[in-house]
Amino acid sequence: MSHDAFPTENPAVVTCGLPYANGDLHIGHLRTYVGGDVLTRSLEKLGQQTAFVSGSDMHGTPIAVQAIQDDIDPEAFALEYHEQYEETFPQFDIDFDNYGHTHQETNRELTHEIVETLEAEGYIDEQEIKVAWDPQDDQPLPDRYVVGTCPYCGETARGDECDEGCGRHLEPGEIEDPVSKISGNPAEYRERTHKFFTVSKLAEYLSEFLDRLEGTANAKNQPRQWIEEGLQDWCITRDMDWGFDYPEVDDAGEDTVDDLVLYVWVDAPIEYIASTKQYTDRVSPETYDWEGAWKADEPAGPDSGEIIHVIGRDIIQHHTIFWPAMLHVADYNEPRAVVASGFMSLDGDAFSTSRNRAIWAREYLDEGFHPDLLRYYLTTVGGFQDDIDFSWDRFRERVNGELVGTVGNFAYRSLLFADRNYGGTPDVELSPEVEDRIEAAIDDFEAGVNDYSIRTATQAGVELARFGNEYIQRHEPWNLDDDDAAPVIRDCVQIAKAVAVLLQPTTPDTSRRLWEQLDEDGSIADVTLDAALEAPPAEFDEPTELFEKIPDERVEALNEKLETRVAEATDGEAEDDAETESDDGDGAEPTGMDLEPLAEERIGFDDFQELDIRVGEIVEADPIEDSDDLVRLEVDIGLETRQVVAGIKQLHDVESLPETRVVLLANMEKAELFGYESNGMVLAAGEEADLLRTHEDAPLGSKIR
Repeated sequence: MSHDAFPTENPAVVTCGLPYANGDLHIGHLRTYVGGDVLTRSLEKLGQQTAFVSGSDMHGTPIAVQAIQDDIDPEAFALEYHEQYEETFPQFDIDFDNYGHTHQETNRELTHEIVETLEAEGYIDEQEIKVAWDPQDDQPLPDRYVVGTCPYCGETARGDECDEGCGRHLEPGEIEDPVSKISGNPAEYRERTHKFFTVSKLAEYLSEFLDRLEGTANAKNQPRQWIEEGLQDWCITRDMDWGFDYPEVDDAGEDTVDDLVLYVWVDAPIEYIASTKQYTDRVSPETYDWEGAWKADEPAGPDSGEIIHVIGRDIIQHHTIFWPAMLHVADYNEPRAVVASGFMSLDGDAFSTSRNRAIWAREYLDEGFHPDLLRYYLTTVGGFQDDIDFSWDRFRERVNGELVGTVGNFAYRSLLFADRNYGGTPDVELSPEVEDRIEAAIDDFEAGVNDYSIRTATQAGVELARFGNEYIQRHEPWNLDDDDAAPVIRDCVQIAKAVAVLLQPTTPDTSRRLWEQLDEDGSIADVTLDAALEAPPAEFDEPTELFEKIPDERVEALNEKLETRVAEATDGEAEDDAETESDDGDGAEPTGMDLEPLAEERIGFDDFQELDIRVGEIVEADPIEDSDDLVRLEVDIGLETRQVVAGIKQLHDVESLPETRVVLLANMEKAELFGYESNGMVLAAGEEADLLRTHEDAPLGSKIR
């Protein structure tokens, strides 16, 4: 890989984490796949050769457990969902160049090749470990066949991960108080011989790799803690039937490892390579060379490909520790970037498939909403690594305010005026002011892509449309004669074309329709950013509206539908659980609200002293236009007045905020939100953003101790 700004001469590959083929997709799942698609299209807008690949994860215990419960062959079970995903992703314009699955022969061959290399290079050990065993059914209980207690935080955990608590990867035998998920029988531990990848030998390499790694801060910083704590070797085999056999044979070609398959997290990421290879096999190496992206030019210096992984935050460890270690030993290129999303909630609470608390992908489409609306929401509602929330109300506000009110309004009024008065683009030159503004938007787009911020890249197009609205209002062409109005409308048509180009990665179908309304030749998907400044066609027809407003009553009906469905599912679950202990509680009395668990990790007094927390007073509060949640605050902290951006518009009466005492974290890193610098953080409690205050009138600037 290089660290040159995109576009580079190297072939790039963008991957998304593989979905387990064991359930329907909801809009929370779609966040990373939309993100990967937008990033790929954005790179291609810069002129970067890019392949976008992924596939369904067909192996592992989630599939095997569900197949046992449904009394179906695991391959047939997983293929059913794989085919559903193949159908669903294109409906949201998630356009993979190749979408395979892990049970295909290409993946098997590459997996065996890489594992054999790990073995040959001396990075595989055999170790005796304790494995959970069902003594009544006389069978081992790998991974998610077993549930129990996390040894690190005490929360309920599955066999390979503490998914409800600290999120740590768990090795076989670590889970406490194991119980078989299949039979419900208490489990015991028995000694078994398993294969381990000795990741601990690669700690120095991985530390250096993280120094080079690009992407989101969470993906770069979280793995350092695991290295500092001391890397544990990684068990890469499991006692089960479903999956790829461990590829060890003797001289006669006979298997020498009985009853063991490879752990799912060995062959799952190798599918990234397999899927890229399948793409090349389909289009030819002259069109896209998979080896140029994945194969290292030199054993110790991978520098030819640009590999970018777009994943969920819960699988950072796999992509920044285990996976690059495998690639390094096998002489494949290391990732250039890992872009990890934050979590996504629904109306402030977690998605829950058991309670039917989700907006299902097919449901969204069945409601008649355009996929571009959801793509835009998922891309812009927060930074990619931020936790975000979906609600139908916020969805309506963002669509109506930004897509309808800003982008759609500008494009329609500009092209309508141009068509009715000039039959298309007026025959005058583009003004220097607008040319400079479009070039600035292109620069913002390029900077966003190179910072792996698809939100910033998308906002470049929206802000350009906002400028266009201000520009046309400022010049009032409807009050000018045709000759004087012509330069204004010429500029506006050019802005509309540039907006179409800049927003194409996020809203591909809407941008296509705007491109066609301009009567442009070819496909907007194929043009690069240079097209934003190329002259529009001299003639085009009357435009149509790009977006429709979402009525309030429509959202009210959708909210009611969701509440009814969740209530019915919850009631049914309560009946099912009447004779068993609930999965969701710990025996405590209900509090009327969901409280986050206390942090297990403690900090020292010196760490606390490094926080500069001050008493302040809001002296000015202004809502930020076109933002659903943000307010610009001027906060007096005694020594100076700070500008702070806070997401409290929906939760407070903004006009009443001046003269409110607050508590401000003063040494928070500066950030830029919606074009405003935020120099500090106002502290608040809970989902309702209850602003923290002092009991008495402590002087402004007093430090919280």
